[in-house]
Amino acid sequence: MTDELIPAWVDGTLQPVEKLEVHRKGLRHKAVSVFVMDGQNVLLQRRAHHKYHSGGLWANTCCTHPRWNEPAADCAVRRLREELGIVGLWPAHRDRVEYRADVGNGMIEHEVVDIFMATAQTKMKVTPNPAEVAQVEWVGFYDLTAEVARRPERFTPWLRIYLEEHRDRIFGTLMRI
Repeated sequence: MTDELIPAWVDGTLQPVEKLEVHRKGLRHKAVSVFVMDGQNVLLQRRAHHKYHSGGLWANTCCTHPRWNEPAADCAVRRLREELGIVGLWPAHRDRVEYRADVGNGMIEHEVVDIFMATAQTKMKVTPNPAEVAQVEWVGFYDLTAEVARRPERFTPWLRIYLEEHRDRIFGTLMRI
Protein backbone atom coordinates (compact mmCIF):
# COMPACT_ATOMS: atom_id res chain seq x y z
CA MET A 1 0.00 0.00 0.00
CA THR A 2 2.70 2.49 0.88
CA ASP A 3 4.31 2.37 -2.55
CA GLU A 4 1.14 2.52 -4.65
CA LEU A 5 1.14 5.47 -7.06
CA ILE A 6 -2.13 7.25 -7.72
CA PRO A 7 -3.02 10.22 -9.97
CA ALA A 8 -2.79 13.48 -8.01
CA TRP A 9 -2.48 17.13 -8.95
CA VAL A 10 0.82 18.72 -7.95
CA ASP A 11 1.36 22.36 -8.92
CA GLY A 12 -1.61 22.08 -11.30
CA THR A 13 -0.26 19.02 -13.13
CA LEU A 14 -1.58 15.46 -12.82
CA GLN A 15 1.28 13.25 -11.64
CA PRO A 16 1.72 9.77 -10.12
CA VAL A 17 2.20 10.25 -6.37
CA GLU A 18 2.55 7.70 -3.57
CA LYS A 19 -0.88 7.14 -1.98
CA LEU A 20 0.14 7.79 1.63
CA GLU A 21 1.85 11.05 0.66
CA VAL A 22 -1.30 12.14 -1.20
CA HIS A 23 -3.40 11.66 1.93
CA ARG A 24 -0.92 13.14 4.38
CA LYS A 25 -0.61 16.30 2.27
CA GLY A 26 -4.31 16.42 1.34
CA LEU A 27 -3.47 16.58 -2.37
CA ARG A 28 -6.36 16.67 -4.82
CA HIS A 29 -6.47 13.26 -6.50
CA LYS A 30 -8.57 10.89 -8.59
CA ALA A 31 -10.87 8.32 -6.98
CA VAL A 32 -13.63 5.89 -7.87
CA SER A 33 -16.72 4.93 -5.84
CA VAL A 34 -19.21 2.20 -6.69
CA PHE A 35 -22.74 1.62 -5.44
CA VAL A 36 -24.27 -1.80 -6.13
CA MET A 37 -28.05 -1.65 -5.92
CA ASP A 38 -30.96 -4.10 -5.94
CA GLY A 39 -33.97 -1.83 -6.35
CA GLN A 40 -33.74 0.51 -3.39
CA ASN A 41 -31.35 -1.73 -1.47
CA VAL A 42 -27.68 -0.77 -1.49
CA LEU A 43 -24.76 -3.07 -0.73
CA LEU A 44 -22.56 -1.52 1.96
CA GLN A 45 -19.18 -2.60 3.23
CA ARG A 46 -17.67 -2.09 6.64
CA ARG A 47 -14.02 -1.28 6.11
CA ALA A 48 -11.48 -3.62 7.67
CA HIS A 49 -10.51 -2.34 11.12
CA HIS A 50 -6.78 -2.21 10.31
CA LYS A 51 -7.16 0.11 7.27
CA TYR A 52 -4.83 3.11 7.46
CA HIS A 53 -7.84 5.42 7.74
CA SER A 54 -11.57 5.05 8.41
CA GLY A 55 -11.16 1.47 9.62
CA GLY A 56 -14.33 -0.15 10.94
CA LEU A 57 -16.61 2.46 9.36
CA TRP A 58 -19.42 1.69 6.92
CA ALA A 59 -18.94 2.85 3.33
CA ASN A 60 -20.52 2.44 -0.08
CA THR A 61 -20.03 -0.86 -1.91
CA CYS A 62 -16.42 -0.08 -2.79
CA CYS A 63 -14.14 2.88 -3.27
CA THR A 64 -10.55 3.27 -4.33
CA HIS A 65 -8.03 5.18 -6.39
CA PRO A 66 -7.33 4.34 -10.02
CA ARG A 67 -3.82 3.34 -10.90
CA TRP A 68 -1.79 5.72 -13.02
CA ASN A 69 -3.37 5.74 -16.53
CA GLU A 70 -6.14 3.30 -15.50
CA PRO A 71 -9.59 4.29 -16.82
CA ALA A 72 -12.10 4.88 -14.03
CA ALA A 73 -14.55 2.26 -15.39
CA ASP A 74 -11.82 -0.40 -15.43
CA CYS A 75 -10.87 0.57 -11.88
CA ALA A 76 -14.50 0.15 -10.70
CA VAL A 77 -14.69 -3.39 -12.12
CA ARG A 78 -11.25 -4.27 -10.71
CA ARG A 79 -12.08 -3.12 -7.19
CA LEU A 80 -15.45 -4.89 -7.09
CA ARG A 81 -13.48 -8.07 -7.79
CA GLU A 82 -10.55 -7.34 -5.45
CA GLU A 83 -12.53 -6.05 -2.46
CA LEU A 84 -15.70 -8.14 -2.67
CA GLY A 85 -15.12 -10.97 -5.11
CA ILE A 86 -17.90 -9.58 -7.32
CA VAL A 87 -17.52 -10.43 -11.00
CA GLY A 88 -19.78 -9.99 -14.00
CA LEU A 89 -21.04 -6.49 -13.13
CA TRP A 90 -20.38 -3.54 -15.43
CA PRO A 91 -21.08 -0.39 -13.41
CA ALA A 92 -22.47 2.64 -15.25
CA HIS A 93 -20.93 6.07 -14.71
CA ARG A 94 -23.35 8.30 -12.77
CA ASP A 95 -21.44 11.50 -12.11
CA ARG A 96 -18.21 13.08 -10.94
CA VAL A 97 -18.07 14.88 -7.60
CA GLU A 98 -15.32 16.55 -5.62
CA TYR A 99 -14.97 16.70 -1.86
CA ARG A 100 -12.40 17.31 0.85
CA ALA A 101 -12.65 15.61 4.24
CA ASP A 102 -10.53 14.80 7.27
CA VAL A 103 -10.53 11.00 7.50
CA GLY A 104 -8.47 10.68 10.69
CA ASN A 105 -4.91 9.57 11.47
CA GLY A 106 -3.58 12.81 9.97
CA MET A 107 -5.09 11.98 6.59
CA ILE A 108 -7.11 14.22 4.26
CA GLU A 109 -9.14 12.96 1.31
CA HIS A 110 -9.38 15.60 -1.40
CA GLU A 111 -10.95 13.55 -4.13
CA VAL A 112 -12.29 14.03 -7.61
CA VAL A 113 -14.52 10.95 -7.64
CA ASP A 114 -16.06 9.14 -10.57
CA ILE A 115 -19.25 7.59 -9.17
CA PHE A 116 -20.51 4.33 -10.66
CA MET A 117 -23.68 2.34 -10.07
CA ALA A 118 -24.38 -1.31 -10.84
CA THR A 119 -27.56 -3.32 -10.56
CA ALA A 120 -27.43 -6.76 -8.98
CA GLN A 121 -29.54 -9.05 -6.83
CA THR A 122 -29.17 -9.34 -3.07
CA LYS A 123 -28.62 -13.09 -3.52
CA MET A 124 -25.50 -12.59 -5.70
CA LYS A 125 -22.25 -14.10 -4.47
CA VAL A 126 -20.13 -11.70 -2.44
CA THR A 127 -16.77 -12.88 -1.07
CA PRO A 128 -15.20 -10.04 0.92
CA ASN A 129 -11.41 -9.77 1.02
CA PRO A 130 -10.64 -9.61 4.78
CA ALA A 131 -7.67 -7.31 4.11
CA GLU A 132 -10.17 -4.75 2.80
CA VAL A 133 -13.63 -5.54 4.18
CA ALA A 134 -14.81 -6.58 7.64
CA GLN A 135 -18.49 -7.05 6.78
CA VAL A 136 -21.07 -6.49 4.05
CA GLU A 137 -24.76 -5.79 4.36
CA TRP A 138 -27.66 -4.94 2.08
CA VAL A 139 -29.54 -1.93 3.47
CA GLY A 140 -32.64 -0.13 2.27
CA PHE A 141 -31.73 3.29 0.89
CA TYR A 142 -34.19 5.13 3.15
CA ASP A 143 -33.01 3.19 6.20
CA LEU A 144 -29.43 4.08 5.30
CA THR A 145 -30.11 7.80 5.01
CA ALA A 146 -31.99 7.75 8.32
CA GLU A 147 -29.19 5.85 10.07
CA VAL A 148 -26.52 8.20 8.68
CA ALA A 149 -28.53 11.14 10.07
CA ARG A 150 -28.93 9.40 13.47
CA ARG A 151 -25.42 8.00 13.87
CA PRO A 152 -23.02 9.67 11.42
CA GLU A 153 -19.95 8.50 13.33
CA ARG A 154 -20.57 4.94 12.09
CA PHE A 155 -20.06 5.96 8.44
CA THR A 156 -17.14 7.19 6.35
CA PRO A 157 -17.00 10.92 5.67
CA TRP A 158 -17.35 10.34 1.92
CA LEU A 159 -20.53 8.26 2.28
CA ARG A 160 -22.03 10.98 4.46
CA ILE A 161 -21.04 13.61 1.87
CA TYR A 162 -22.48 11.57 -1.01
CA LEU A 163 -25.82 11.19 0.80
CA GLU A 164 -26.03 14.72 2.21
CA GLU A 165 -24.69 16.76 -0.72
CA HIS A 166 -24.94 14.65 -3.88
CA ARG A 167 -27.89 12.29 -3.34
CA ASP A 168 -29.91 13.38 -6.37
CA ARG A 169 -26.86 13.45 -8.66
CA ILE A 170 -25.93 9.89 -7.69
CA PHE A 171 -29.25 8.18 -7.04
CA GLY A 172 -31.65 10.27 -9.10
CA THR A 173 -35.00 11.70 -8.17
CA LEU A 174 -36.49 8.26 -7.43
CA MET A 175 -34.46 8.14 -4.25
CA ARG A 176 -35.57 11.49 -2.86
CA ILE A 177 -36.68 11.49 0.73
